[in-house]
Amino acid sequence: MSRIRSVAGSTLGVHRRTLLAATGAVSLSVGVGYALRPTDSEAATATDARAAAEAPVAPARTAAAAPLVPYTRGTTLAAVAAPRTSSGYRRLGDGPGWQRVVRSELAAPKSGRAGRRTALAAFVQLTDLHLIDSQHPLRLEFLRSADVHAWRPHEALTVPGAISLVERVNALRGAPVTGSPLHFAMTTGDNTDNNAKSELEWFLKIMSGGRVTPNTGDPRHYEGVQNSGLKQYWQPESTTRDADKQLGFPHLEGFLAAAIREMNSPGLTIPWYSTVGNHDAMPLGTYGHGDSYLAEFAAGGRKLMSLSASEARKLQDTLKGDSDPKGTYFRDLLKAHARDLRSVTPDEQRAPFTAAEYIKAHLDPAYKGAGPVGHGYSAANVEAGTQYYSFRISDDVIGISLDTTDAGGHYNGSIGAAQLNWLDRTLKQARTNSSYAIVFSHHTSGTMTNLRPDPARPNDRRHGGEDVLGVLGRHPNALAWVNGHIHKNVVTPHTGSGGHSFWEISTASHVDFPQLARIIEVVDNKDGTLSLFTTLIESAAPHRTDFTDLSQTGLAALYRELSFNAPGSSTSLGGGAGDRNTELVLKKG
Repeated sequence: MSRIRSVAGSTLGVHRRTLLAATGAVSLSVGVGYALRPTDSEAATATDARAAAEAPVAPARTAAAAPLVPYTRGTTLAAVAAPRTSSGYRRLGDGPGWQRVVRSELAAPKSGRAGRRTALAAFVQLTDLHLIDSQHPLRLEFLRSADVHAWRPHEALTVPGAISLVERVNALRGAPVTGSPLHFAMTTGDNTDNNAKSELEWFLKIMSGGRVTPNTGDPRHYEGVQNSGLKQYWQPESTTRDADKQLGFPHLEGFLAAAIREMNSPGLTIPWYSTVGNHDAMPLGTYGHGDSYLAEFAAGGRKLMSLSASEARKLQDTLKGDSDPKGTYFRDLLKAHARDLRSVTPDEQRAPFTAAEYIKAHLDPAYKGAGPVGHGYSAANVEAGTQYYSFRISDDVIGISLDTTDAGGHYNGSIGAAQLNWLDRTLKQARTNSSYAIVFSHHTSGTMTNLRPDPARPNDRRHGGEDVLGVLGRHPNALAWVNGHIHKNVVTPHTGSGGHSFWEISTASHVDFPQLARIIEVVDNKDGTLSLFTTLIESAAPHRTDFTDLSQTGLAALYRELSFNAPGSSTSLGGGAGDRNTELVLKKG
């Protein structure tokens, strides 16, 4: 399929595929007969699905040829944050990089492929940023009395941490294997943490560029658990011997003021696309919309900060057991503890947002950044009430973004029959057009187990991960399913009933250590096989922290180190060697 010369050559001519990296990918459709050209700012009506799938790519332009050189600086091939002390609160420093592992479960790698391969696409996946309004009244910090990891000491620093990740992506001069320009970035959901308008604004400004003030409520100072005097939370500016200080967490005067001051994001310098996650779709990532008490509480002036361990366990059981999809038990709990609520400054910016508001915010020209307008979404999504779409990555590859959230409630996901059929049609049309496909979603195949009906579409049967795997396995042009949700690096081979194979690539979050994103390169080995190269990256913040440095960069470094030391945190989220920097070999369909 590819018409690009081998990356082993000294020079590559600039053609349409390379040009797409600079101009942005092409939106194809949202399942309702719309298409976008590279320069369009609004959806253009297509006559049918075939016309949408054949949306034109950017016209050729004359440009000077330039060599493509593999770029590994700043990737985990070069170095990875690692502890340099052995006990107590452990300080981070530079550790050895992670070697690349060849995965051959789906096809045997053939010798000499490095000299033959040609680049088809290269992009970055960011997932589970979980931008947190840490002062939000509708948070569950008080569950820490039963589960120490229910609140994490670094939660006030998600904004500088995410900005630093944007800075890392911007510093990449090319892909680490082929040297190809990076075509785009895709966020695979949980961009926000609590379905709050404040968090959505911060996310869009971080991705598109602008000044961000990660503060709600009182503009003068922080109001939350970290200056509450409660010993179950780290009190960074207090002399209180809290539970975290007993583990070696530092006393940091000025930490809270620094965490809520204005910060600046350069915005991504490559086009970026957005996929929705359960924390973007529902309050707390689990409660379906509709309870007016919870909506008012979110923007109101009261906050519950402490709860007994027994009551916390009961609430946590309702969350894990999926027995309270609308938040009724949670609402009654808040009402029962009315006398225990602390006063905070009300703020309408903390109100929850709807699916339509989420899409409209992406369509706001103020957040266009490097483009495209809508970041995958279009007015057609607003009209149809959908949050899935397809887009062209390069001459040979399309991207498909799914909505796996279940509006009926709970953090696990599924998709409706209409979307599953659309996915099947889109893959079929792409194959007709000789295009490979990369599928993006928030949930993994194993976490699409929530088949509760969508209240807006009660007759649209829900389908789980096995049904999605079945559809992908029927299409030989489906190369990979890229997702997040589980906060862990996992790479899984899949073979469909028809013998067609693809890889499922699940990437760790940027909120829990090791705080990663992933570069993915698609190459044709010119020997009957394809390879997907995955390379993990960290933020641009230095591995070593300085407790006296509360600058934006210093806070981003501290964000990583605090997450490493967070009590109760998992040490396995980085995955095994075969889940990190890999070459995933596939037979051509």
